[in-house]
Amino acid sequence: MSVVVENLTVRYGSLTAVDNVSFEAPTGAVTVVLGPNGAGKTSTIEVCEGFREPAQGTIQVLGLDPRTQHAQLTHLMGVMLQGGGVYPSARVGDVIRHFCALYGKKVDAAALIEQVGLTSRVKSTWRRLSGGEQQRVSLALALAGDPKVVFLDEPTSGVDIDGRDTIRDIIAALSQRGTTVVLASHDMAEAERVASHAVLFQEGRVIAQGAIADLTGVRKRFRFTSVATIDTTELAGAAGSPAHHMGDGVYEIAAESSPRLVGRVTQWLAEQGLPLLSVDMGQESLEDAYRRMTGGRR
Repeated sequence: MSVVVENLTVRYGSLTAVDNVSFEAPTGAVTVVLGPNGAGKTSTIEVCEGFREPAQGTIQVLGLDPRTQHAQLTHLMGVMLQGGGVYPSARVGDVIRHFCALYGKKVDAAALIEQVGLTSRVKSTWRRLSGGEQQRVSLALALAGDPKVVFLDEPTSGVDIDGRDTIRDIIAALSQRGTTVVLASHDMAEAERVASHAVLFQEGRVIAQGAIADLTGVRKRFRFTSVATIDTTELAGAAGSPAHHMGDGVYEIAAESSPRLVGRVTQWLAEQGLPLLSVDMGQESLEDAYRRMTGGRR
């Protein structure tokens, strides 16, 4: 395991932001630390990077303690921050070349600039870049030292479709060559596209972790579309299981999909004179699994 977190607690004054969490990130895998805003993701990542002091807990990154062995770890670790941290008048090409030179690992700056899709912007200053382009510069800086582990905080936030594809391809390539990637995100659909493992946070605690295929492979969901005014209490009574309105007339029954369940729901809809516009009995998504584990909350 490249990253091992045990019994981590982070406090800000009287506020406990991260409450006694433990998880692991496998070597060479893409692990997403996932949850809504304020769940404790960024605080956890910052402790792993050695930028925040924990109240308690043990953290190992590549077998090193980020607090006491940070100087050794910085040569092996890449970090992509949300804020970027680049001087506004600095030019893209100059910044990336400078970072590559600082690490002294002979990373080809021109190739790295091309990899993140910024060849046409090398002479542009940071302040002239779009939010998505700034994200790609930040990613390039995280990769300038050819790291063995990379921490990415919301890497596709504010990035357009083409930029997202570029970042996804880079993350996949990193994993394929054995680099461990740990990213924080609140976007569950995006996380499911890029990651193989997930650590699910809610209110500062880890509620589940493991391979995404295992987390989402527990059951097949049953969703259907009808009018947006159905009383979910009555629907739950008819289905024999809790029912949730997902929005826009889409409902989900919190139970394993089965012919019997489908029959109950369709019969009840017919008795109420309500239309059945569509049915979805596919494998649950990561967001479905998260909602199931949290009782429908995000």
